[in-house]
Amino acid sequence: MSKPKKFFKSLRFRIMVILVILGIVPSVIITQALIAGYREQGIAVRISTVRTQCSILCDQIIKENYLNDSSSEAVNSKLELLSNIYGGRILITDRDFRIVKDTYQVDEGKTLISSKAIRCFRDGEPTDYEKKGQMLEFAIPVKSADVPQTQGTILATISLREISATMGELEWMGMVILSIIVILSVFLAYILSAVLVKPLARVTKSIEDLTDGYQNEAISVPDYTETELITDAFNKMLARMKVLDESRSEFVSNVSHELKTPMTSMKVLADSLVGQSGVPEELYQEFMRDITAEIDRENRIITDLLTLVKMDKKTADLQIQHMNINQLLEDILKRLRPIADKRKIDLILDSFRPVEADVDEIKFTSAISNLVENGIKYNVDEGWVRVSLDADHKYFYVTVADSGMGIPEDSLDRIFERFYRVDKSHSREIGGTGLGLAITRSTIAMHHGVIKVFSREGEGTTFSVRIPLSYIP
Repeated sequence: MSKPKKFFKSLRFRIMVILVILGIVPSVIITQALIAGYREQGIAVRISTVRTQCSILCDQIIKENYLNDSSSEAVNSKLELLSNIYGGRILITDRDFRIVKDTYQVDEGKTLISSKAIRCFRDGEPTDYEKKGQMLEFAIPVKSADVPQTQGTILATISLREISATMGELEWMGMVILSIIVILSVFLAYILSAVLVKPLARVTKSIEDLTDGYQNEAISVPDYTETELITDAFNKMLARMKVLDESRSEFVSNVSHELKTPMTSMKVLADSLVGQSGVPEELYQEFMRDITAEIDRENRIITDLLTLVKMDKKTADLQIQHMNINQLLEDILKRLRPIADKRKIDLILDSFRPVEADVDEIKFTSAISNLVENGIKYNVDEGWVRVSLDADHKYFYVTVADSGMGIPEDSLDRIFERFYRVDKSHSREIGGTGLGLAITRSTIAMHHGVIKVFSREGEGTTFSVRIPLSYIP
């Protein structure tokens, strides 16, 4: 993507646009409001001034009987002056609406037909002004304070050209000011956007440095609440990634060790046979049996590893069936009872109610078998393993408890890790790959279930499994 396109899509550009809008829009509104206010004020002042002049003129018209004799020089000169000053036209009519005086000297002696003059004469009050293009028109009654009746009317038309010219200048000045405001707004928005976005750039730089390996510590940009939240979330993700990386390294190391150990044992046994001549048949068969056992152990490790890989990659599709869980548990215990009988360990099944649920028969059986088999392996002679089954309206619960050696408290959080063993020397004597509980947890998670462990060293262990009755993909 080109730099201009990246800039226009950036947060900085959007902040600039917002700041420019916030600077320009109020300025335009205020400028237009001031210009409109000045226009209205200018018109109001002019109307008020002309009305005052006309009111003074009315008194002189009555006093000099101008409606009957329009030869008064004083009145005529004031009318001409008023007409010239305000660039308009003044018509004076008598009671019959005959035009006594026209400052344009065009319609004198004619009858005036004007709704404003008629309304003014009838009501005896000045009318509101009416705008006609660049002119304002209004009417004022001619009457005396001594005589309540209206004697005539003054119809005045004044020009707005001066006000329009002033408005034009104001609008031009407003445009200049707005242009300056736009330039300043863009400049300030550019600077402010750079300042506002700078913490985000620091976050990006810190993440890039961390990605390139230039720093190993957690990042911190507490300038804003948002940047603090982003860095906190990133640091949590980083910590999780470090844990996963450490787990991966430990897993690779453990896999290498577990796979190498049987190979080493087989090589030692084979070298012993090759290095001796005339080996007795009994010793030869014993060594071969040991080699076969190590091969079986290697095969179990590889099989369990492949099972975990399939689960990690989510390629192990579940074959969900609606199964009788009571019968499944009975079959599991029946298959493992011979192993338990060798050490006189009692296998007990407590079914509190009939339970049917959606499970993958093979994987579910394997997971519960791992738990029961561990309960037998890590138990005391003449001990017991109790399997309990219960359910509610949403889940079914399987509990596997034993009277075995228990698990130390500091190991409870790690027993589901791959290849982790609580007592490695004892575990190797018993056998196993150290992957059984990891496979069990993955299988239960695939069923959208949960497994928990409760144990005290020397007092036995209890695994509690909760799985939904109905499987929802």
